[in-house]
Amino acid sequence: MAKNILICDDAAFMRMMIKDILTKNGYEVAGEAENGLKAVEKYNETKPDLVLMDITMPEMDGIQALKQIKSTDPSANVIMCSAMGQQAMVIEAIQSGAKDFIVKPFQAERVLEAVKKVVG
Repeated sequence: MAKNILICDDAAFMRMMIKDILTKNGYEVAGEAENGLKAVEKYNETKPDLVLMDITMPEMDGIQALKQIKSTDPSANVIMCSAMGQQAMVIEAIQSGAKDFIVKPFQAERVLEAVKKVVG
């Protein structure tokens, strides 16, 4: 069965790019969220196998959303996405329970490698 993945990024074109990479490689997109609040809502609705979460988003950033998801579901699989130069945030994300992180701009191979590593 295909793995369900929730895509969280405030940029529509980024969500589209990720969705494209995933669907072409046999994954299903459980939903999309444009901010951290929506990400938490969608997570609770869809219970995806994996969340790809941008760090910098309006209303609630990715790290806050990660912490909230992890508090309700400690076994949640979350991979963080960040632009270059956000090392401190990446470290905080990993300490908060993120399984991996991907740096923007995305390379399809790197996205797939991270996804496979976490959910197979």
